[in-house]
Amino acid sequence: MTIASPRSVRLTGWGRYAPAQALTNADLERMVDTNDEWIVSRTGIRERRVAAAHETSASMGAVAGLRAIRTAGIDVDDIDLIIVATLSPDYWMPSTASLVKEAIGNTRAAAFDLAAACSGFVYGYATASAYIAAGLATNVLVIGSELLTRFLDYSDRSTCILFGDGAGAVVLSASDEPTSPVGIELTTDPQGAYMIWLPAGGSKAPSSLETITRGQHKIRMEGKETYRFATRTLASTGLAAVGKAGWTQDDVDLIIPHQANIRIIEAVAKGLDLPMDRFFVNVDRYGNTSAASVPIALAEAVNSGRVKQGDKLVFIAFGAGFTSGAVALEWTADPARGLIGEAAVSPDDVTVRQPVDWDSVDPIPPALAEVLARPLPGHLDLSDVAPGEPEHAHPVR
Repeated sequence: MTIASPRSVRLTGWGRYAPAQALTNADLERMVDTNDEWIVSRTGIRERRVAAAHETSASMGAVAGLRAIRTAGIDVDDIDLIIVATLSPDYWMPSTASLVKEAIGNTRAAAFDLAAACSGFVYGYATASAYIAAGLATNVLVIGSELLTRFLDYSDRSTCILFGDGAGAVVLSASDEPTSPVGIELTTDPQGAYMIWLPAGGSKAPSSLETITRGQHKIRMEGKETYRFATRTLASTGLAAVGKAGWTQDDVDLIIPHQANIRIIEAVAKGLDLPMDRFFVNVDRYGNTSAASVPIALAEAVNSGRVKQGDKLVFIAFGAGFTSGAVALEWTADPARGLIGEAAVSPDDVTVRQPVDWDSVDPIPPALAEVLARPLPGHLDLSDVAPGEPEHAHPVR
């Protein structure tokens, strides 16, 4: 099918999903040598979300993606392309995007995964914009989805305190109406390739008893070097995108930064000479959700009333590789549609088909078993009620 090249690209839908169970700093105090004051003072994180055993990057991404589609007010089959940014795919193959496509009920889109770590969503946004601008798609679903809590060493306090699970998504659509210029900047500095990495599981070090015994399937990070790169590069990448949009930093109404660490965000604000009230921050409640970080924060910012039509927004992220990316755009969608889209889709509405004749191992790390066995927030223990009385309440998600 040939699609006419559009005049502009607009963000028309957004959605998010966070697992119901929280892993608090108090929980981590019982696992590793750390405490709440140490974690909060160094990262700003108070809790992060942990996916249940039945949840995966595909299932979380499908919920967020379907909410974005409902917010956009289009049909599922209006989506021409699905891009899933993730470093924690359900499988090495098939792509997580293909599983998402089936789970949301789309029958016609192309679908692929994109790997740029924490910058993945911004890279996916840039890719989707290019597809639409080239006339290759009319509506593109871009998802950032991560399930990182299954790839952490819970004896390493430098990493296990940082990461959480979740998904966020946007729909980009072609428009015949003129739109203000969008600035996009992407960078990669391979000098930092081994500063954040997962050593085993790829073709260089295939999974084996030895790689498992040596703990090489867990995320490793050089914190000081990563901090230096992040504070320097987030500011420069953001400024480059702002310049390409024809703005100055004083024109920006709100910055949606990658939620890695509050000290990094504060350093970027200082470097840009902007007050912290121009930055949306939710790292205290979700931790670092990698590629899901920016779209979750975006959806929360819009749905909470922080964004209005005509606002100038900047998304900025950095990640392993080292990668960085930024998008500067003017907001055109009706912010009220976000809550409508979120309410329209329950996690129970989405199912990812399982393989036939294949039983997976229990995916829950032993360190998290007790946390995930707790009653969910909002769950009422009615195990002693007589038959015929009200059923268990479902948690709000």
